[in-house]
Amino acid sequence: MSYQVLARKYRPKSFETLVGQDHVVRALTNALEQQRLHHAYLFTGTRGVGKTTLARILAKSLNCETGITAVPCGVCNACTEIDRGRFVDLLEVDAASNTQVDAMRDLLDNAQYAPTVGRFKVYIIDEVHMLSKSAFNAMLKTLEEPPAHVKFILATTDPQKVPVTVLSRCLQFNLRQMASTTIAEYLQNVLNQENIPFEPAAIHLIARAAAGSMRDALSLTDQAIAYGNQTVNETEARSMLGAIDQSYLYEILHALQANSGAELVEKTKQMEARSISFDAALNDLANLLHQIAIAQTVPQSIADDLPERATLLDLAQKLSPETLQLYYQITLLGRRDIGLAPDEFAGFTMTLLRMLAFAPQEGEKISRPTPQTTAPAKPVETPKQLVQEKIAETITPKAPPMLTPSTINFDGNWRNLVENNLKLGLARALAQNCELVAHDENSITLRVAENQKHLVSANYQEKLSSAINEHFGKKIRLNFEIGSEANTPAKQNAAEKATIQSGTETAILQDSFVQALINDLGAQIIPNSIKPL
Repeated sequence: MSYQVLARKYRPKSFETLVGQDHVVRALTNALEQQRLHHAYLFTGTRGVGKTTLARILAKSLNCETGITAVPCGVCNACTEIDRGRFVDLLEVDAASNTQVDAMRDLLDNAQYAPTVGRFKVYIIDEVHMLSKSAFNAMLKTLEEPPAHVKFILATTDPQKVPVTVLSRCLQFNLRQMASTTIAEYLQNVLNQENIPFEPAAIHLIARAAAGSMRDALSLTDQAIAYGNQTVNETEARSMLGAIDQSYLYEILHALQANSGAELVEKTKQMEARSISFDAALNDLANLLHQIAIAQTVPQSIADDLPERATLLDLAQKLSPETLQLYYQITLLGRRDIGLAPDEFAGFTMTLLRMLAFAPQEGEKISRPTPQTTAPAKPVETPKQLVQEKIAETITPKAPPMLTPSTINFDGNWRNLVENNLKLGLARALAQNCELVAHDENSITLRVAENQKHLVSANYQEKLSSAINEHFGKKIRLNFEIGSEANTPAKQNAAEKATIQSGTETAILQDSFVQALINDLGAQIIPNSIKPL
């Protein structure tokens, strides 16, 4: 018998076995039990979170021979045929392969006919955002006046590209990325059923690497089983994933606490000798600092079976909250700027040395201004404000000194030059979409991505050149090259905004009041309505 991959073998076949999407399951279960059926559903979310699986379960609930139910029997002809992908009244369409209007018209022409064997004719359209504008228009007529026997279930990873005219006619559900703890528990159950020996630390590594996708987690588990010859252990899982050996990161934090620059550089050299990605190391360091902060604030939330639990709690005791927050901010900034460093080794090392330089040492007193009768007293600064000031001192560029016509004082920070120093006017669009390639006393070379090359017009070049010459007080020759991509200020700003937006959405979704509204009153968060202040 041919082997069936874990992602297919353990694909949920009922609402009860679906994990990580309780908010959607609850709403659909209530609707089915109350017979309040909508004609069109839209499931959104990243890959591997259960959109298509949920659509198939809903199709079974609508067509089960026992009646419309939230608990399909799973044994009748309709349920078994849907599970096998052979139910004649369930039409699954991959919109990525059928984008044109003709394909959609052919599909919808059959919607007017009654189901052959089922109660409803169900259309599952995956990656619906890939349809052309004409195809969406063709679908819109059917969505406006659907036959009673037709149900549409649309799925997409990019709801922003779905026309609002379609969105407004669908009942929308946003499927969340799954927590690593939820994924880890599910993987342990799967491996127990498969009689595969495993180490909990390896499961936690795979769960984190899956980045919220259960399908990715099961695929990685399949790979780990093959890699480890029918076992899943931490050493081999770490090697397979290319994950950073956590011991290095713990040793780095201990070196920082001991104020040992020599030990920090030595550990960095050892990591370089093992060809460890320093960008990945900064990512793992930020994750570790986050875990320590959680252990510091809510120690009981750290799982008892977590292999590094004792180490996390120990570091949580030794590092002050202010220092921990400072390390975290510097790590994020170091990861953002590592592409601007001479190489990854230099970028990683400088990030650690920056932590060493700005973290308060043990026993260090924070001096505070003393009120005087002859002058107004300065407000007392809290430790948090002092930490923020140290971060600002670290990342805020100093104003450049006055320049003479024969010198150019430029540290290579193109983004700072563009956003804080140049008087650009109409040339700002060009400057924001350039990446600094090289510079010397008399010239600056910039790279523009292929899709932005239209900005390199003579007019914009002339205005940008004038602004640079005015700033440096001398004639600087500008050179432009076209590349496949460029790490530009515009791209960096977009990434930062995306990070802030993601953090804002997470904060709202985790807010206790919002959770109470959702769980107790059935409230729904309107997609795209969350904005950071």
